[in-house]
Amino acid sequence: MIDHATVQKILDAARIEEVVGDFVSLRRRGVNLIGLCPFHNEKTPSFTVSPAKNICHCFGCGKGGSPVNFIMEHESLSYADALRYLAKKYGIEIVEKEMSKEELDKRTERENMFALNSFALKYFTDTLNNTEEGQTIGMAYFRERGFRDDTIKKFQLGYCPDRFEAVSVPAIKAGFSKKTIIDTGLCTENQKGGLTDRFRGRVMFPVHTVSGQIVAFGGRVLKKTENTGKYVNSPESEIYHKSNELYGLYFAKNAIQRADVCYLVEGYTDVISMHQSGVENVVASSGTSLTTGQIRLIHRFTSNIIVLYDGDAAGIKASIRGIDMLLDEGMNVKVVLLPDGEDPDSFARGMDSTAFSAYIDSHKTDFISFKTTLLLSEAGNDPIKRATLIGDIVDSIAVIADSIQRAIYIKECAVKFNMREEVLVQEVEKRRKNRQSEQPAPSMEAVKQAVDTATGRPFCFKEERQLIRYIIRYGHDLININSNGQIVQISVLDYIYGSLEADGASLLYPIHIQILEESLSVDGNLKSHFLNHPDIEIQNYTFSLAEDRYERSCLYNTEESDDEKTERLSQQVQTVMFEYRFALIKDKCTKLKQEIKDATASGDNTLVDQLLVDLQNANMQRKQISEVLGNRPK
Repeated sequence: MIDHATVQKILDAARIEEVVGDFVSLRRRGVNLIGLCPFHNEKTPSFTVSPAKNICHCFGCGKGGSPVNFIMEHESLSYADALRYLAKKYGIEIVEKEMSKEELDKRTERENMFALNSFALKYFTDTLNNTEEGQTIGMAYFRERGFRDDTIKKFQLGYCPDRFEAVSVPAIKAGFSKKTIIDTGLCTENQKGGLTDRFRGRVMFPVHTVSGQIVAFGGRVLKKTENTGKYVNSPESEIYHKSNELYGLYFAKNAIQRADVCYLVEGYTDVISMHQSGVENVVASSGTSLTTGQIRLIHRFTSNIIVLYDGDAAGIKASIRGIDMLLDEGMNVKVVLLPDGEDPDSFARGMDSTAFSAYIDSHKTDFISFKTTLLLSEAGNDPIKRATLIGDIVDSIAVIADSIQRAIYIKECAVKFNMREEVLVQEVEKRRKNRQSEQPAPSMEAVKQAVDTATGRPFCFKEERQLIRYIIRYGHDLININSNGQIVQISVLDYIYGSLEADGASLLYPIHIQILEESLSVDGNLKSHFLNHPDIEIQNYTFSLAEDRYERSCLYNTEESDDEKTERLSQQVQTVMFEYRFALIKDKCTKLKQEIKDATASGDNTLVDQLLVDLQNANMQRKQISEVLGNRPK
């Protein structure tokens, strides 16, 4: 448990633009910053970061909030772990209270898996650097690859001893369960019910998330053994989905933003060698086919990508579908073929970053030239094969969303194949229409759920929401109230709470009730308190209320005096209180009318007479409140 003083220190230090900037490439737009949302797929930036308010918000999917809220959502962390993440980022020492057994038991399996991977990382790196086996086998391999000590340390490379229980025994001794060890993929269960290390006798490459957490490992075997793959990777798990991770992105993200371009390679050593040569804006798909999730990760930091292929034609053809996927996600794609016999690993080791960049600049080509060069040699003069080639390129052009880019590529394709542009335009549009028709329509059940969600609120929800908004934004600010002919000052929170008490009214919406009750015990800034609340639902709800677009008028007009601002706030808070009362009395009138109708149908004339009196009084109150609202300044 983190003590309150440390929590406040973390909240004060965390700047939203710095926290989000670790995951999203941001650019200035007025007083705010904007980038592609990390929570949903988009090609036009709608994710806004407000340094002045220290919050972020996506106008596409609605997600956002404070720095803590962002880290909780992005990294799937608990409130406490998000605070620890930020404390580490800002170099704040955490003072923790000892956790009870009940609190320890509540630690989630997901948290246990991250903790186990951190334990395993330390074990592998210690073994590599501090044991004879690690030095003579693991370190010897890295030295053979030309990796320097600083590179090995940077990428946290390690070695797993060639024993069946090298990791499992110390992990269990450290308190990790057999289930957690199996779930992370560090070990498998053998026929006797025991544990067998998955990575025994291999050099280890840890896989980091974009924020630096260890979610998986890759292990390379060093002995040639029959029926044993060169590389073994962690299996899919609760914390690792290989289609959504890119090797090296954690180390490359800042360089990608600076250069505004990302190099895409295939393997671990390709990334490491390029880094060591000074080329840091590089990531790898880790031997898997490129996925949409991986492309979207890159797109957060740049729209420009250069795919590096070695001279192996078979490997190039197997990977060519990735180009269409990149185009479909709105990326600007260039391709570089390395010299025969070279891969990014060996090629980078032979030159420095200046020479490497010069080679890339002089050899990069667009996808049309790349596909044409690759496939035209096979087509030759065969008209059928040439038509297939042209169709393949047209398919690629059709996935490009930007109409100007499509037009440029169509023109280039027409020149290259000596064809009329109109023919290619028609083919491209036909394929685009076919793609659109294949998109699934939203189900009726999804529409129904949206409607059900929208109507699951009390009749006075809008008015309650306004009251809570003023509490969150101005709860401790003083306003002027006329009390028996005298002007007295009272806080917004005390006025609203006291008015509800005097009217014998109570809020109906659960989250409104919780915020009101909790506000009474908060001494500090209410907006900051609820934006950083441990309950993610309250965080998100508070964020939606904290935006300026809900403001009736500018309370912070620099031309107004403090007294004028106080008076304006006083008028607005009292107005929303009257609006809430009007909603209550309006609902009361509606219910009384139904009760009169029911009593008349049952023949209970005495009850009808009493209900008519109640309705008359309610209508009088409704009229009075209506007149007050009509006379109040807007």
